[in-house]
Amino acid sequence: MSTEDAPSYLHFFVDEAGDPTLFDSKGRILVGAEGCSKYFIVGKLDVADPAALQTALEALRADLLTDPYFKRVPSMQPERGKTAVAFHAKDDVAEVRREVFRVLMQHDLRFYAAVRSKSALLDYVKQRNQLEPGYRYRGDELYDTLVEELFRRYHPFADQLNIIFARRGNKARTHAFRAAIERAEARFERDFGSRRSDAIHIVASTPPQSAGLQAVDYFLWALQRHYERGEGRYAELVWDKVVEVDDLDAVADGRKGVVYNKNRPLIVNDEGAME
Repeated sequence: MSTEDAPSYLHFFVDEAGDPTLFDSKGRILVGAEGCSKYFIVGKLDVADPAALQTALEALRADLLTDPYFKRVPSMQPERGKTAVAFHAKDDVAEVRREVFRVLMQHDLRFYAAVRSKSALLDYVKQRNQLEPGYRYRGDELYDTLVEELFRRYHPFADQLNIIFARRGNKARTHAFRAAIERAEARFERDFGSRRSDAIHIVASTPPQSAGLQAVDYFLWALQRHYERGEGRYAELVWDKVVEVDDLDAVADGRKGVVYNKNRPLIVNDEGAME
């Protein structure tokens, strides 16, 4: 088989940042309370060579674990099941995060994200409850909606699309994830008149089993720091690898919904460059 005839593949790794929770178990509003995220983000990372990324992150972890500088760092202890098992930006110390970002920026990666403001979503839920008293918001509903939004937008065509997503909940959630992907593909085909992939393979996994999930977690963490804390330096660090960030609730030019990309950076200073 010639190179021209060889099938093409896309490898996407999908995870989330923040949580989709709006209410507690008694129906009280949590949005705005301490400990409740202001935004919910779903991201996908296109990894050109998952095996090479796996090798690089495993080598980095092995190197860091033998470094005496990290000898007494709690998250580096194997029994803690954190950095010693898988990189996770929230758990990793700053020195480790810097090394992980350095490795990620050396690989062929493309990041996409869909973002919702939970305060805007809460307003929508309240309005819907007035129109439909029987309606009850579910966090899974938000997750599935953002997955569909994320995949209905443009990405490269390939003969086979491989999607690995961070396992959440039971087997029914895997079926719901697949349904969201299928709806997104149907929307793309309806809108543009062509199907992007002949075959789609979907697998639920965990970060210790997947370097791609560890990588997308880092991109999501960088984006989340901007949205939750106004810290733009991490998003700036990875921006060369970002294709687009679809902010469904941002408003610009009198329209709701803004797509940030290379031509429209997420973080802009007075000189027109990213801060």
